[in-house]
Amino acid sequence: MSKSLRLSEKWFRRGLWLVALVFASFLIGLGSTVVSDLPQVERVRGIDDFIDKPAAEPLRATVKASEAAELQAARDLDQIRLQLNAAQQASANARETFGNWISTRRATAQPDQDTELIARTKALDAFKQKEEELQRKVNAQQKIALDARQAEQRASEALSVLERDAQVKLDAEYRRIELRVFAYRLALTLPLLVVAGWLFVKKRKSTWWPFVWGFIFFALFAFFVELVPYLPSYGGYVRYVVGIVLTVLVGRYAIIALNRYLARQKLAEQQPDQVRREELSYDVALARLGKSVCPGCERPVDLKNNEIDFCPHCGIGLFDHCGHCSTRKSAFSKFCHACGTSAGAQAQSPHTPVTGTAQSVTPGAPVLPAT
Repeated sequence: MSKSLRLSEKWFRRGLWLVALVFASFLIGLGSTVVSDLPQVERVRGIDDFIDKPAAEPLRATVKASEAAELQAARDLDQIRLQLNAAQQASANARETFGNWISTRRATAQPDQDTELIARTKALDAFKQKEEELQRKVNAQQKIALDARQAEQRASEALSVLERDAQVKLDAEYRRIELRVFAYRLALTLPLLVVAGWLFVKKRKSTWWPFVWGFIFFALFAFFVELVPYLPSYGGYVRYVVGIVLTVLVGRYAIIALNRYLARQKLAEQQPDQVRREELSYDVALARLGKSVCPGCERPVDLKNNEIDFCPHCGIGLFDHCGHCSTRKSAFSKFCHACGTSAGAQAQSPHTPVTGTAQSVTPGAPVLPAT
């Protein structure tokens, strides 16, 4: 159809399509903002909203206290182990010193050193006693840490059971929230799609068609981008069913539209040739001729064949002769391309002999003025 438009009209149409796209982009931005804010109407839920709080709170307190006790026991244990290492080192040094002294005592065999021997032995016993005392403290701290760890483990296991039950309830609530948010989106986008369908059927060729197409683009984007990806799956059943329903609706509309079109074409082909040509829009006729199809029935026609003046399918006239110069021209042209005479002047049928001032002209031969 673009071949039949004026140059300025082509640019105006391109500008109007740009208006439609810009209008659609602003509508899409507004719609996306509204759709993205829809989940905010639902309160954000957490696992604490569904857990058994009277049973969970003591367990959480136990876990917290056990962690603190285990941490404190670990700190005390590190200090006591440091003291134990020091005591063990001192005891080892004392034993080494005592062993050296014993060796010297045996070598000298001096009885007057028996008192010192007893004192040194008591000192070793004291080191050993301190070492054992620190070891008992180490064992006690290890027991405290172990008890705290076991208490924490028992409380954590019991708390995990409560949290698993709460998580199941939370997941179910999230599914319900997701379904409600989808219902909000559906309630917002489905009317837009219905309105867009009505505009496509009734108003897409109206004066305000750029805004009509902009709204159609917006509705399609809102439905297929803002809604369909959030469609609950339920194992794929919902999406397949929705796809089947949409396909049936679109297919039903297409079948009905095709039958109506064929019925209109059948009635139009029964009308006289002149009436059919007058009912056809000039731009539509030129666009169809540019595609080498009949403007009346839209079936293919060999327009390059100079012997074809009528459509072999519906009989509508495709070519006639100028009433002034008898040049073969398109029956839908408003002026003769050879002499510029208006098509409103008496045009000759392709098979009507030329009389008066009009001369029979062979295609390609020059037209001589009448004498």
